[in-house]
Amino acid sequence: MERILRTMLFVPANSWRMITTATTEGGDAVILDLEDACPIAEKETGRIFARDSIPMLKEKGMDVFVRVNSFDTELTEEDISYVVVSGLDGVMLPKAESKEDILNLDQLLKVEEEKKGILSNTIAILPLLESPKGISAVSEIISGSQRVIGVSFGAGDYSREIGAGMGVTSLSPEEYFLMASHPRSCIALAARAAGILAIDSPFFGLVIDIEGLIKESRKVKLIGFTGKLLVHPRHVDSVNQVFSPSKDEIDFARRVIKAYEEAKAKGLGATSLGGRMIDYGSYRRALNLISIAEKISEREKRKNQ
Repeated sequence: MERILRTMLFVPANSWRMITTATTEGGDAVILDLEDACPIAEKETGRIFARDSIPMLKEKGMDVFVRVNSFDTELTEEDISYVVVSGLDGVMLPKAESKEDILNLDQLLKVEEEKKGILSNTIAILPLLESPKGISAVSEIISGSQRVIGVSFGAGDYSREIGAGMGVTSLSPEEYFLMASHPRSCIALAARAAGILAIDSPFFGLVIDIEGLIKESRKVKLIGFTGKLLVHPRHVDSVNQVFSPSKDEIDFARRVIKAYEEAKAKGLGATSLGGRMIDYGSYRRALNLISIAEKISEREKRKNQ
C-alpha cells in the first residue's frame, strides 16, 4: 500500500467555491462528486469544474479523485470523457456490485488514456460498496483490475438496502455500529488480504460530535481500515490524527527496531524491551509503522510547499 489516504473529502463538483476552499482543508484527497452532491441539472457544470480544477488541487499536494455516476444511470461514460485528464489520480465508482463493473470502468479509462496521451493504467479505481450484493462480492470486485488501489464503504445506502430504514440518518453512531460492523469487517479483511487500502464510510453522527467521530475512527482502524471518507471539512484534522502514528508510537517503534537489530547482531532471534517480548514479527510491525510515518511526513511537506 504505497498511497496514504487517511482523509478523502467529498466536494460537490458543481461548486467552484467549495472546490477552492477544499485546497485549504488539509485532507489527503479530494473527491469531486458528480453523483449525489451534484444535481441532475448541474451535471455538465460539475464535469467541467471537476476537469478544470484538477491542476489547482494537485498544486496543493492533494490526491484528486472524481466520484462518477453509477453505471445504472447511463451517465458514467460521459463523466469519464470529461474528467480523465493528466493529473487525475483516480475514479470512485459508486454502487459497485460486480467484477464486471470494474472491468467496464477499466475499459473506459483505457480508451480515454489512449485518446488523451496519458500513460496507461495511470488512473486508479476506488470502488464504493453500498449494497449487500456489493459487500458479498468484495473479493471479486477488487480483483477486477490492477487499477484498484483500495475499496471504500458507503454505510448510508447500505443501511437502506439492508432493511434498516433511515438507519444512519436517524440512529446514533453507537446504535448503527452493529448494523455496519459485518460489512466493515468484510471490506477491511478483503482489502488487507489484497494489499490495498480500506476506506471507511463517512461519519453520520452530528457534525459537531468530534468525540464520536474520533471514537468511530479508532474502532474502524482496529478493524483494519486505513482511512475514512468525509463529508465535512471540520472532520479532517481529527481523522488525520487517528490514522497517523503518534509520537509515542513512533518512538516505541524505533526502540523496537534498535533492540531487535542489536539482538540479531548477537545471533539472537528475540529479545525483550520494557518487559515485552520483541521478535521478528515485532520488528516488521515497527518498520511498517515508521514507513507510514515517513510517507505521511512527506505528504505534509508537499501540502505546505
